[in-house]
Amino acid sequence: IISRIRYFIVEEIRTARRFLKKISPGIEIDNLTFTLYNEHSSSSDVSSFLEPLLNGEDAGIISEAGTPCVADPGSLVVRLAHESGIRVIPLVGPSSILLALMASGFNGQQFVFHGYLPIDKPARAKRLREIEQDIYKKDQTQIFMETPYRNLQLLQAITETCQESTLLCLATSLTTPEEIIIT
Repeated sequence: IISRIRYFIVEEIRTARRFLKKISPGIEIDNLTFTLYNEHSSSSDVSSFLEPLLNGEDAGIISEAGTPCVADPGSLVVRLAHESGIRVIPLVGPSSILLALMASGFNGQQFVFHGYLPIDKPARAKRLREIEQDIYKKDQTQIFMETPYRNLQLLQAITETCQESTLLCLATSLTTPEEIIIT
């Protein structure tokens, strides 16, 4: 499917080009159109992303790490596509969220994904206490993520805030040779 698509909405153009070349070596990168859509993009720009689709072109959304529209930009594009009567076909690649859950040994029937926790220390500690309560009250696995450069601060906050008996799974660099998964 990807080899037929000529229009892509991406978080980062350089890595999207590399990804496409890797999964489809014969693809002519210079014949493709890339539109940048990330956390710095204006939501007012999104409707213009649909113009090729309204003209009969297929388009793909490529996220940096994860599954598009799940902890990554794209949901507004997809919602506008639905509102415009454009067919949406999800194609899933590796999702760090689900891969971590699968490898954790934690409850996969009841889980909540929180995205990124607050950066502010008191707000983060408060959120961690709320999340920890839900583990025990609702028997839910609680999933959140962090950027690599804040991992140590988050781990320190968890050890300072949560009960010693609370289980934690650390999953990083999933599906790479540097993968670490520890519960």
